[in-house]
Amino acid sequence: MAGKKDYILAVDQSTQGTKGLVFDRLGRLVARADRPHRQIIDENGYVEHDPMEILHNTLAVCADVISKAGIQPQQVAAMGISNQRETTVAWNKETGQPVMNAIVWQCARAAKVAEKHKEEAEAIRRATGIVLSPYFPAAKMQWIMEHVPEAEKLDREGKLAMGTVDAWLVFNLTREKSFRTDYSNASRTQLFNIHTLNWDEDILKSFGISPKALPEVVMSDSVFGTTDLNGLFDEPVPICGVLGDSHGALFGQNCRKMGELKATYGTGSSVMMNIGAEPKLSDNGLVTSLAWGKSGKVEYVFEGNLNYTGAVISWLKDEIGLIESAADTCSMAQDANPEDRTYFVPAFTGLGSPYWDPDATGMFTGITRTTGRKELVKACVECIAYQITDLIELMRQDADLPIQTVRVDGGPTANSYLMQFQSDIADCTIQIPQLQELSGMGAAYMAGISAGLYDPETIYDCIEYTKYEPDMTPQARQQHLTGWKDAVKQVITHR
Repeated sequence: MAGKKDYILAVDQSTQGTKGLVFDRLGRLVARADRPHRQIIDENGYVEHDPMEILHNTLAVCADVISKAGIQPQQVAAMGISNQRETTVAWNKETGQPVMNAIVWQCARAAKVAEKHKEEAEAIRRATGIVLSPYFPAAKMQWIMEHVPEAEKLDREGKLAMGTVDAWLVFNLTREKSFRTDYSNASRTQLFNIHTLNWDEDILKSFGISPKALPEVVMSDSVFGTTDLNGLFDEPVPICGVLGDSHGALFGQNCRKMGELKATYGTGSSVMMNIGAEPKLSDNGLVTSLAWGKSGKVEYVFEGNLNYTGAVISWLKDEIGLIESAADTCSMAQDANPEDRTYFVPAFTGLGSPYWDPDATGMFTGITRTTGRKELVKACVECIAYQITDLIELMRQDADLPIQTVRVDGGPTANSYLMQFQSDIADCTIQIPQLQELSGMGAAYMAGISAGLYDPETIYDCIEYTKYEPDMTPQARQQHLTGWKDAVKQVITHR
């Protein structure tokens, strides 16, 4: 039936670009469309995106993917959104125009702002679950208020809106003056109290952020509004699933039970463990966030974030020229001398979890006369697995739960050398779903369940997995890990 609403449309708005995805009634991916956007980096190393380019690309990929799927717009039952987190947008509520480019999560321009709050760091961590850092929106928003006169003027007039990319898209797609974000994204701003489930008044005051500039926080499976996607739909459809990208991947990986863990390999990486209905705080560099709000209840996660994982491979190709394509890294790492002990610490803009050193810089170490191109590439591939393992080990300790399986997703999981090394060095089974669009899939599944199209108990039955099992001796594993820890110590500035 041409008019039967059998499909879910999802947008995965990531750091590198925007994807449009269509899923059928059984939860299977039918079609995908992509649009990249510019990475705007100035002489200071500030990293920005153009919010209008992101909005235009979102509209374009939705039209593209519906066409590629061979369906009619009226067959779409609902829409979900997953988004790059922490990237911060400020705009005029009246005109819808941004006051500046979006400040990307990777950008460390707010380091001096964060430093001003050093004495409050522990109180902020206990309220928000997040270690004080310039990577989170709180410091970015204060930077905007201090450096962009138009933002300060709009704030006085009650016309300023600030939020993460999901809030920016919801505002524009629904064309409503009120705008919303979900619990997963709000919990990543460093302004949201994860215990009271409200914007924290004391932290807002400290960072100089007006609560009226921030979005309403609602359940991830709420109806955020309806959209016709700039005329694509004759009748508007509900946006009823919104999740930060890593939370979307957690939901897409079916990590809905306490103790289940996933790792997303993207430009950066997120390792996330479902810790259940009660918040716990880590004293070892992990953050506590909200997994999502669903069916009137919230769940929490431990999370560790890495700034540069897949981006290391892009750097090898685009800046250093050691590889022609990302696919080259697998065969080169396999062909490299396995006895070479070169390590690479990718602290391009500091180190994230669990070290939290914004001043650290990157370094190759352990190079000898026999180290060549292949060995350097191998070190860059392996640094991804080492960073992920740092976080898995902390979660084992802080959650006091055994971790025997890690569900993974993202482009780098196609690298069989990386996946086997990850299994070996983390001493875990690595489980990779055949479908790799886990962030967008999680948002689609959330929207489909909310809209009544999907049964939450059976929707995951369509997913098949590839597995890697550990095949390294404990002695070799410990030798590798000791070398990695020694390399990290050499770049940390606050020893």
